[in-house]
Amino acid sequence: MKIISVPDLSLIIQKHGMMPFFKDMIDYLRNDLKRWNDFEKCPRPAFHVPGGVIELMPIRDGDYFSFKYVNGHPGNPSQDKHTVVAVGQLSDVATGYPVMISEMTFLTAFRTAATAALATEYLSRQESLKIALIGTGAQAEFQAIAQMCVRPIKEIYYFDLDSKAMDKFSHNMGKYDVNLIPCTSVEEAVLHADIVITCTAKKAHVDVLKGVKKGTHINAMGGDCPGKTEIARNLLCQSKIFVEYLPQTLIEGEIQQLNQDKVKEHVVGELWEIICGEKKGRTQDEDITLFDCVGFAIEDFSALRLVHDLSHQYGVGQNTELLPPHSDPKDLFSLIVGSS
Repeated sequence: MKIISVPDLSLIIQKHGMMPFFKDMIDYLRNDLKRWNDFEKCPRPAFHVPGGVIELMPIRDGDYFSFKYVNGHPGNPSQDKHTVVAVGQLSDVATGYPVMISEMTFLTAFRTAATAALATEYLSRQESLKIALIGTGAQAEFQAIAQMCVRPIKEIYYFDLDSKAMDKFSHNMGKYDVNLIPCTSVEEAVLHADIVITCTAKKAHVDVLKGVKKGTHINAMGGDCPGKTEIARNLLCQSKIFVEYLPQTLIEGEIQQLNQDKVKEHVVGELWEIICGEKKGRTQDEDITLFDCVGFAIEDFSALRLVHDLSHQYGVGQNTELLPPHSDPKDLFSLIVGSS
């Protein structure tokens, strides 16, 4: 069984290239979403604990089963800990044997940004050139770079309540060919934007984004759970809304604010339906489209598949004996204590 550590993932990205890695992540996700009905799915079980949430995210197709352990603790940065950490596993369905365990803190950031980029590709106006990024924490750079894979982004307007986070974002994005424009408010950031990305972590109903101009596409990407939202209800009601997996989004997403009749009125469909052409996305330039992203297990499945493939391509990762050796499968006891 292969183990992919943080240094291993970093080496894979160095060998493969950051932009190619993002583009392949987007393509793996697109291809898995196209075969949505091949997967056995369920809303993730979530355990709400003091200060945050701990979740398991399982899914399978005919070949692989995957799951991710992930948390969301917004107060962690005050203890110099990450808000989100994650570990994932990919297993062979035919035998149940794990084939890979991987870090998924970074992979979660990559796959979340890739999902947002895929929504942007199908729902934003093709001539979209300007992003507004609301929240410049741990996800921000991933979000910005992924958008650049699907649209010719020229300007990024950005705002965060934490000025140090804004400085960090500016420093990290300085090497990319894009004009960075720091803003003093959400309203200033979204004023000229074609694409708005909200990426906040506070566990509360907060109207971070209250309005946008007509024709805007919104990716609502902030960490989600019951009782946590970042888009004003009035803006939801002005938007054509798209989700990953409706049963889960109803519990955790922005649409938890809507009455049942409003959900039916404003939720057009799931992202896979747009990609497969079963439902229409944006139908006119004036539409306000909104992707209500809560994170779903198929995204982790795609990310683990990509890393599994690239780890073999580049010979990266440690083969570790976490499973009993193949000898007498009925004699487990002697494998640990010896046969003498």
